Amino acid sequence: MTTSADAAVRPFRIAVPESELADLRDRLDRTRWPDELPGTGWDRGVPRDYLRELAHYWRHEYDWRAAEARLNEWPQFMTTIDGANVHFAHIRSPEPDATPLIITHGWPGSFAEFERIAGPLTDPRAHGGDPADAFHLVLPSIPGFGFSGPTRESGWEYRRVAAAFAELMDRLGYDRYGAQGGDWGAAISRELGRVHPERVIGVHLNLIPGAGATTEPTGEELAVLTPAERERTLASWERMKEWSRERQGYADLQSTRPQTLSYALTDSPVGQLAWIAEKFKEWTDSVDRPEDAVDRDHLLTDVMLYWLTGTAGSSARIYYERAHADHWGLPPEPSRAPTAYAAFPRENFIVLRHIAERTNDIVRWTEFERGGHFAAMEQPELLVGDIREFFRKLG
Repeated sequence: MTTSADAAVRPFRIAVPESELADLRDRLDRTRWPDELPGTGWDRGVPRDYLRELAHYWRHEYDWRAAEARLNEWPQFMTTIDGANVHFAHIRSPEPDATPLIITHGWPGSFAEFERIAGPLTDPRAHGGDPADAFHLVLPSIPGFGFSGPTRESGWEYRRVAAAFAELMDRLGYDRYGAQGGDWGAAISRELGRVHPERVIGVHLNLIPGAGATTEPTGEELAVLTPAERERTLASWERMKEWSRERQGYADLQSTRPQTLSYALTDSPVGQLAWIAEKFKEWTDSVDRPEDAVDRDHLLTDVMLYWLTGTAGSSARIYYERAHADHWGLPPEPSRAPTAYAAFPRENFIVLRHIAERTNDIVRWTEFERGGHFAAMEQPELLVGDIREFFRKLG
């Protein structure tokens, strides 16, 4: 039962005690480094020399207080929904007729990854855009992640998160709104549109769950496709095989033993750094290191939001809850919400349109030549442009 106190939306401001930053510095100074086989590069995980350099930068040059001040420029709030604390930024546009839009991060992301798109989306007039494309932004932290964590009970899989975010938008007075997301944010945003098509005017995704090649395509399946679709389908299957062979370990751990993993990541800042930095290398346009694609300070701010809140374990639980939900492994339930897909080539999975269209109302499909999993950080201009185009045509 929700009480009036639970339903209250309370102002929130990030204010990390200096003692926590001192503890972090002390732990970084006392890092116990493992050995490493020579000449293996990134093949077996994050190279030690690279991580030492990044940890040194984190300890001696990165400025959390500057990042904290930037994030605090956004109005932030906390409310309680379904027994969980839900933290969010609520950035209202100066344009009174702006479209409400909830944007949801994934793992290992955070609400901070939208720093480069928030301004152009809320105030296009100030960024050389059309004021008619303005949005009121709601940027929540998923329960269990960052300041929305840790969760205190089991069961927080993406459907429950979507229900909580529908309640959040209701509390903010938004009867009609759009949804956007990638990774877990894609599953949550799609679910919002599926369950509430009367309220969600459109769903913009940079990943579509359940729309890739999960089994080897047969000759019969390929025969009915266009040459371009055949090529994309075969590429999707090859990427899925490579994923299963080389990249799935983190998800298996988080889907089966998140508690065991949490001890290492919550106790060791370098462990937490490596766990996240590896994904910024593998899932972006980077060549030699994550910074090829993503600003180093922005990467470290993301890591800090996991470290300072101690949510390595509780953020991983969403994998466990999905893997143990009764709907896991079933085909996606159909969604009637108008849906756009922005395909960035370094996304983990290649989404196939002919599969996506079976359960989604695809009204826009855009394929880009660069960018990956963290689209808002890697290619903010491309993402902003695609969001604007989609919602503009929805009227």
